[in-house]
Amino acid sequence: MKKNTINQESCSASFVVALKDALNVINGKWKLAIVCTLLADQRRFSDIEKLIKGITPRMVSKELKELEINGVVRKIEMLENGLTVTKYDLTESGRNLHDVIVTMVEWGKQHRAFSLSLDINEKE
Repeated sequence: MKKNTINQESCSASFVVALKDALNVINGKWKLAIVCTLLADQRRFSDIEKLIKGITPRMVSKELKELEINGVVRKIEMLENGLTVTKYDLTESGRNLHDVIVTMVEWGKQHRAFSLSLDINEKE
């Protein structure tokens, strides 16, 4: 992973506001998991619910609405076999989260390994 240097500008008021805006959009236990389910393709509500272990239909609905309000997800109604079907898809902004999510996963793996090594060292 590349190292970024921290300078005065990266702690400016506009930097902090932009960070808070980003966190406001993706904050929550399920939002990024929902985005992950949509990275590959459009999905029905029930498909999203099945793909995320432990999420309730109420929470899928709540998080999808918030992601839609924030311009990350869009609802698409289409005809399939003569029936109207609702699917969810990522907007361009939502698709731009791909690299952010991959970076967070890489950090999470490294952090878990680091945390586990601290636990082992403390027990010795």
